[in-house]
Amino acid sequence: MCGFIGVYQSNRHNVPDQAVLDALVAINHRGPDEHSLWRDPGEHAVLGHTRLSIIGLDNGMQPIVADEGDLVIVVNGEFYDHERIRAELEADGATFKTASDSEIALHLYRRSGLAGLNRLRGEFSMVLFDRQRRLMLAVRDRLGIKPLFYAQHEGNWYFASEIKALVAAGVSAEWDENAYASRAFYLRDHTLFKGVRSVQPGCWIMVDHGGLHSGRYWDMEFARRDAVAPSDEAGMIQAVREAIEESVRLRLRADVPMGVYLSGGIDSSAMLGIATKLHGEPLDAFNLSFTDMDDYDENRFARLAAEHNNARFHTIEITQDHLADNFEQALWHNETPFFNAHGVAKYILSREVRKAGMKVVLTGEGADEVFAGYPHFRRDMLLYNNEQQDPKVISLLRQRIKDNEQGYTGANMPHDIHWMVNQLKHGVSWLDNQAGWFKALEGLYRADFRDHFAGIDPYRQFFDRLDHSKLQGRDPVHNSMYLWAKSYLPNFVLTTLGDRMEMANSIEGRVPLLDHHVVELACQMPVWMKVRGATEKFVFREAMRPYLPTALYERKKHYFRAPPATLQQQGRLYQLVQDTLNSSDLDALPFFDAAKVRALLNQLPSLSAQEQGLLDPMLMELTSLCLLQRRYRMTSQQWNPLDAGVAA
Repeated sequence: MCGFIGVYQSNRHNVPDQAVLDALVAINHRGPDEHSLWRDPGEHAVLGHTRLSIIGLDNGMQPIVADEGDLVIVVNGEFYDHERIRAELEADGATFKTASDSEIALHLYRRSGLAGLNRLRGEFSMVLFDRQRRLMLAVRDRLGIKPLFYAQHEGNWYFASEIKALVAAGVSAEWDENAYASRAFYLRDHTLFKGVRSVQPGCWIMVDHGGLHSGRYWDMEFARRDAVAPSDEAGMIQAVREAIEESVRLRLRADVPMGVYLSGGIDSSAMLGIATKLHGEPLDAFNLSFTDMDDYDENRFARLAAEHNNARFHTIEITQDHLADNFEQALWHNETPFFNAHGVAKYILSREVRKAGMKVVLTGEGADEVFAGYPHFRRDMLLYNNEQQDPKVISLLRQRIKDNEQGYTGANMPHDIHWMVNQLKHGVSWLDNQAGWFKALEGLYRADFRDHFAGIDPYRQFFDRLDHSKLQGRDPVHNSMYLWAKSYLPNFVLTTLGDRMEMANSIEGRVPLLDHHVVELACQMPVWMKVRGATEKFVFREAMRPYLPTALYERKKHYFRAPPATLQQQGRLYQLVQDTLNSSDLDALPFFDAAKVRALLNQLPSLSAQEQGLLDPMLMELTSLCLLQRRYRMTSQQWNPLDAGVAA
């Protein structure tokens, strides 16, 4: 894994080398092994790269410049099965100058242009400059595992692995109030930094003399409801097992030591089991243990999986004090708010893994997104999509829903959620849940901020920008999964619990369950193979059964969460929240009424533990915004009326 910055000098306003070097220093954590800069002799482009050497240790330096001098590329990530593609390209006349997997992208582009993107497999982002055609091409992997941001500054176009690199190169650190009010930093491709956007998963962006152009080269394609669903249950289970085994096998290729993140759930435990079998000898497994609140500690389950595979088991103990001490630094790396401190815990875990001598880890992220592992997907099945299910089981589970609807807004949903439900002809449980939480957050807005952005309709804006052909004629559960994959998967899960916290400590995380071959296979399987009664991820659980201890195979889904700060009001994390929200940082935020926030803080001790726990995500976000403002010296300008409403 690596970090990079690319600048397309569209107005011949030369970007100084120092600006590019400053950007590389800001993301040195992504690649502390080597740094390099390339400048186009024609002054149309500059590329900078900072490298974490994983494959081709001795000669994988980037930017990679073609022998002909016409193509230059920088890559962050890994291309799998690259040896086979490399051999094919060499047989077709290509000459390679490095041992790096990254170089295949350059030759695929030369041979096939944009169509060559379909051959790439893995987690990656890249920028390629075509000197002959005077264009710069930026590409992000299919699921958004690796980040890629862009902005226009002084007439030039900047692309980078992290926002902080753009800021270091000169892009202003200014709040995007519209992106916050519309939740576009989660729901779409905006960020909290005005003018900075992310390249969407499965998409490319091209800049040339004609301006900015974009397109999509891949998307999730769920089976249509009227398609004949497969009926060979055993065959589907076997197909999933074989696809995941192949995905893990490809990701075991590295020229440096490799470990496994082991949470205690079936996802990471299965990855450890397959990797151990394919590797042929025990691996190092690393687990987070929340020692000051047993309800959140899964260490005993992770230990079961480690013992099952004879793994070398490492426990990283974390308390609320550790979370407080690392909160601000982890947030600086994250560049977006935390609503739970589990991202901070992941940051600490990655740091300890790096100290243990690892550069690469396998993770179990993605199973819930690919195989419908979240409780809200099960709720969607029960309410809208229970074909081929046991009617008695469905009736019992529906009654449980009625008895425990905490967190869902129901009839009090925002009007744009109602509008969206009418378009889809079914509800979406995760949107219902989050809209209710967001509505409570809006109650703390400054009056002028609330009035200015009234009627902005975040969820309608989100829905309007989707490819509706991917939703039409699909199962409700699959539509819910598609919407999640277009928002919270890349903008939260793969950021806060993935790339950003791993690369903060120069750790490359590999996610076999988000291999696009695995995803495409799962998309064609019926809902009843994913959610079976009360069991989420049914086909995945059955496919992974040979690799799991019985106790884990039978274990229900548990969210990975850090203990809420509000439940330990003598701890330093809670004190961090209090100190931050009682500081001038809150007064300087352009979003919130500081008096309302502080009144809520004063009420906390009198609330029940349940009520305190429900408020914790809101307080985490507020604290995060204050600290982001402090670390990035974020500014705010007077609102432009054109910023509200249906912004681009």
